[in-house]
Amino acid sequence: MQHNKVLILDFGSQYTQLIARRVRELNIYCEIHPFNKIPNNVEEYKAVVLSGSPFSVRGENALHPDLSKIRGKKPLLAVCYGAQYLAHFSGGEVAPSNTREYGRANLSFVKSDEAFFENINKGSQVWMSHSDTIKNLPTNGVLLASTNDVQNAAYKIEGEDTYAIQFHPEVYHSTDGKQLLENFLVHIAKVEQDWTPQSFVEETVEDLQTKLGNDRVVLGLSGGVDSSVAAMLLHKAIGENLYCIFVNNGLLRKNEFTDVLEQYKGMGLNVKGVDASTRFLDALAGLSDPEEKRKAIGRVFIEVFDDEAHEISDVKWLAQGTIYPDVIESVSATGGPSATIKSHHNVGGLPDFMKLRIVEPLKALFKDEVRRVGASMDMDATLLGRHPFPGPGLAIRILGDITAEKVRILQEVDAVFINGLKEWNLYDKVWQAGAILLPVNSVGVMGDERTYEKCVALRAVESTDGMTADWVNLPYEFLQKTSNDIINKVKGVNRVVYDISSKPPATIEWE
Repeated sequence: MQHNKVLILDFGSQYTQLIARRVRELNIYCEIHPFNKIPNNVEEYKAVVLSGSPFSVRGENALHPDLSKIRGKKPLLAVCYGAQYLAHFSGGEVAPSNTREYGRANLSFVKSDEAFFENINKGSQVWMSHSDTIKNLPTNGVLLASTNDVQNAAYKIEGEDTYAIQFHPEVYHSTDGKQLLENFLVHIAKVEQDWTPQSFVEETVEDLQTKLGNDRVVLGLSGGVDSSVAAMLLHKAIGENLYCIFVNNGLLRKNEFTDVLEQYKGMGLNVKGVDASTRFLDALAGLSDPEEKRKAIGRVFIEVFDDEAHEISDVKWLAQGTIYPDVIESVSATGGPSATIKSHHNVGGLPDFMKLRIVEPLKALFKDEVRRVGASMDMDATLLGRHPFPGPGLAIRILGDITAEKVRILQEVDAVFINGLKEWNLYDKVWQAGAILLPVNSVGVMGDERTYEKCVALRAVESTDGMTADWVNLPYEFLQKTSNDIINKVKGVNRVVYDISSKPPATIEWE
């Protein structure tokens, strides 16, 4: 990408990805790299951001970046751990905090004539998340902001374009966080705001044409936003050399296999439907561990694609709709020290026996960016507005082992829930919704008779990118009707509960 780029160095914070999201919202391209793997072409980046970290700069395992090519040579913004690092190892002092410094706080002092705080006033709410605090500023440090409990909440280094903040501007609770990032990146670092959906499409299509040439590509379509947008980008780049395969893994929503195939008619794509449901269910037989289920599904997907690829002569590439959160959660923020949350079936490469190379045109995008890219290509709004659906399908919404009967039950429950959201005009107000079949039975009464049947949990969240999410406060009347419809219409279910957990600490899916 020939853009003004911003480099984000990851020290293991779960907020690192949110920094990237906020920077992208400013129409500025950015990349996350581990703190100890600084790109060799660092001179090509217009500015650098240091993330937070679960580590302490005072500990023996403190993370030490090599800033020799950055400090004093590039505009630098140090967030939380980064701010403490600059202070602790540059003549200042960092010590354990005597007061709790986690959660909302308000700026009690702001150096108003400083460009870094332009349009940000005293009283602005910020989000703190740290156990250490900066007692003394580093050499040539100039105080820029304080809160009631944190004296050195923000500072700059005299003679450098180096700024440091103890709070997190990337989180929603820092009300002027986006303004602060804009002040630093646009007004101080002079980064141009040229990262747009249109520019992404133009450059990606050109890159794909160069990379793929006249090679043939096979793509696994899921019916969702990611694979559909990936297909359209590839179609723009290589046309008839793209072969799309939509696989019925037996774990789709009710009637989804036929509905999705119908949906793709008229989009100009070459799509083949493959019913491999029995093959997937056989591979899942007896498996209860969620990671084992994901890996089994990923293995069979590869096998199915390999079989289908052999039906097409001279196929050299396998395309996937992998997006940035998939990569982040699977490989710890591109190899940094942050914790791996879960593996994704379409992340991690191909087995040796498969002779296809991988192409992932959306690998650098967040979900909302994927939707904007699709809209810029005039894709159908209904398709782009479709809720995310996990690659492993209902297998990770059935807790425990998988059977055809459990799949049937969950498909029926899911259909009642999703159709209800659409009928009540709630679907577009929810980012993702689904039902989970729990591995427990509960006692009930139907027709004066005792029942002992399954319990299902309904889940609906609001989010922008899937990295964080809040549960949706659906109307009681809707939940009441949905519960009654599920219990009355779906044989085998006698209890319905609603999940009111947010991410974090929970994840959106239960497995």
